[in-house]
Amino acid sequence: MVEYIFDNDRPIYVQLVEKLKIEIVSQRLKAGERLPSVRELALTARVNPNTMQKALAELESQGLIYTERTNGKFVTQDVKQIETMKKELAKEKVNHYLNDMKNLAITYEEAITYLQELGGK
Repeated sequence: MVEYIFDNDRPIYVQLVEKLKIEIVSQRLKAGERLPSVRELALTARVNPNTMQKALAELESQGLIYTERTNGKFVTQDVKQIETMKKELAKEKVNHYLNDMKNLAITYEEAITYLQELGGK
């Protein structure tokens, strides 16, 4: 599972949501897979269980996980929902990259060229 390193600029539960989303869209947490308990996840991330519960509630409200009473929490089996989230995350990353390039006075075309030249390195 993911290594949890947090920054102080944003709430920890928001960062947990982001990290768990990445685990889901990258298929490190597979569709239909049962998640560890809230306590286990909190121990792994070294956060308060209430903070982890808040992050999981957010993921559930976004449709990426669901709860089965008495059985625990599971990654959604809705592959389309996972793919939609993957595209949203990718779009955020691309926009962030392009804004950073713009701040460096690098044109869109130059930014694309850099991606092509440096891709995979």
